[in-house]
Amino acid sequence: MQQAINALLIGISNGFIYSLMALALVLVWRSTRVINFAQAGQAILSTYIAYEIVTRTDNFILAFIGGVIAGALVGAVVEILLMRTLFKHVSDGPVAALAPVIASLGLLGLIRSIIGMVWGNDQKPFFPPVSTNGFTFGSTTIPFSRMNLLIVLGAATVMIIFTLIFQKSNLGLALRAAAFQPEIARLAGVRVGAIRTIGWVFAGTAGAVAGILISPNDAITPYSLDSLLIFGFVAAVIGGLESLTGAVVGGLTLGIGLSFILTYIGTSLIFPATFVVLALVLLIRPQGLFGSKAARNA
Repeated sequence: MQQAINALLIGISNGFIYSLMALALVLVWRSTRVINFAQAGQAILSTYIAYEIVTRTDNFILAFIGGVIAGALVGAVVEILLMRTLFKHVSDGPVAALAPVIASLGLLGLIRSIIGMVWGNDQKPFFPPVSTNGFTFGSTTIPFSRMNLLIVLGAATVMIIFTLIFQKSNLGLALRAAAFQPEIARLAGVRVGAIRTIGWVFAGTAGAVAGILISPNDAITPYSLDSLLIFGFVAAVIGGLESLTGAVVGGLTLGIGLSFILTYIGTSLIFPATFVVLALVLLIRPQGLFGSKAARNA
């Protein structure tokens, strides 16, 4: 019983991080209809900036704020300089759907190269701001620490904020309209270009939070968040690429499921199980748990 509780707690902590990366992917998809595979690169670049700040100042809060701002700025730059240019010059035909995906993969490689030139490819220790020792109740210590609690609270706060923006604000309505019917949105007075940039800014923010929260559990390298991108993408597909709620549910479902596999079977089946889940969702319900073929969900 205790082993199952431990697996559940670990899964919840990991699941919130997967949800944040899924949320970043969903935000870009909903605003520009692009799967941004460079999200891992953007997130790790933000994390390195946070690492640089915390190394120089020994202040995690300042580093967190700086890294998140950097993530937002990187998202804006990517949309304005790269994606907007692509959409202008490649607007129709079969290449139009592939060009942004190819560009995002190229951008991922470019960001890794920049990080390697600036910080090197060696592991950099990113020390946690709070204890990573599990809470103790009597004679029982559970694998859920203050750092895990910080991850859950931080991720939950970000997800609640974005959900409220999309569901309760005019900005959220404009973001949905700009992605779904850009021409009609323009006629209604929506500045589609600026709105899409905001979508990328939000995604960069969510990715940065995910990277900065998960990295203190380990050392960082330019490739540290590659697996997080995979898990985030699968979580987004499980929940439905149209749904912010789905991103959260998909991330928690995947996190808890993989935690039980790790606890009772071992690490060897983590990635095979992830891709089996992805294949089953695509075969049985390709729109995801919260997706809809006929309408867009919040």
